[in-house]
Amino acid sequence: MDPILIWGAGAIGGSVGAWLKRAGHDVHFVDVVADHVAAIRSTGLRITGPVDQFSVVAPAMQPAEVTGTYRRIFLAVKAHHTEAAAKALAPFLAADGYVLSLQNGLCERIIADVVGRARVIGAFVNFSTDWIAPGEVMFGSRGAVVLGELDGAMTDRLAALHKVMLDFEPNAITTPEIWGYLWGKLGYGAMLFAQALGMKGIADCLARPELLPLWRALAAEANAVTLAEGVTPRGFNGYDPAAFMPGASLAEARAAVQAMVDFNRPSAKTHSGVWRDLAIRKRQTEVDVQIAPIASIGASHGIACPTIDRLVAMIHEVEAGTRVLDDDNLVELMGR
Repeated sequence: MDPILIWGAGAIGGSVGAWLKRAGHDVHFVDVVADHVAAIRSTGLRITGPVDQFSVVAPAMQPAEVTGTYRRIFLAVKAHHTEAAAKALAPFLAADGYVLSLQNGLCERIIADVVGRARVIGAFVNFSTDWIAPGEVMFGSRGAVVLGELDGAMTDRLAALHKVMLDFEPNAITTPEIWGYLWGKLGYGAMLFAQALGMKGIADCLARPELLPLWRALAAEANAVTLAEGVTPRGFNGYDPAAFMPGASLAEARAAVQAMVDFNRPSAKTHSGVWRDLAIRKRQTEVDVQIAPIASIGASHGIACPTIDRLVAMIHEVEAGTRVLDDDNLVELMGR
């Protein structure tokens, strides 16, 4: 049985890898955090939270310790570390192997530039999870898992991957339109980055009635760029891109936001990973690789994205320490 190499054993990679290991798959982990690696291979990787609680002990290593070749590498590092990670894993990717991107944003493009487009499979994920401490990942709630070849082909390797991923998410699906899901997540992702500017959690932030124009503006700008790319954005877990298209009514947008509130309300993960990066871990976010490309790609089509641009700038201000997290930041963003 070919082992699966999880490159990035944090919230997403740790969750997927732990479930697959428990299901009997041969899973190896790679991570840059030495204490986390040591915990996984000694006391084990613990999954906590309301969905399930268990631990697995598995082979784990830091990047410099990796040897051999792997036909299946699941990449789950933060988006802004994608290029460096892809270059680091490339020597260990078998000639007939593939990299599965378990990331937010358009990271498949970056990976393809390093290892070749034919050796990349795309994934859209929306489950809720947080890295808590070395050896511990909190899994807050289940969410969509969608797998697809970058060219839309429904291949044997995609079917085999799907069978594996069902051991993690029983409702995982395959699609010929993976780009529609990835671009759809960018519209929703922009909302999560806006939430990270304040202190309220995802559900409470989305539920603020005065911010409905902000959600409409962010999603509308993402939709405009998506359509210019020749892609139809796909919805998931309450997020409905159609409710933010030109001509969509205020009532449709309000209903879509309420659906997102309803999906996020029960989750044990109350705040986005972006918020944790800014408020708890005090580190750089993924904004330049995940959200800023909406505007830069839009510019290539002559489409302005002023709300996205301002959102990116405000996130940078928080990262630099020149802006504090405050719920009024979202009102300011909307006003701009």
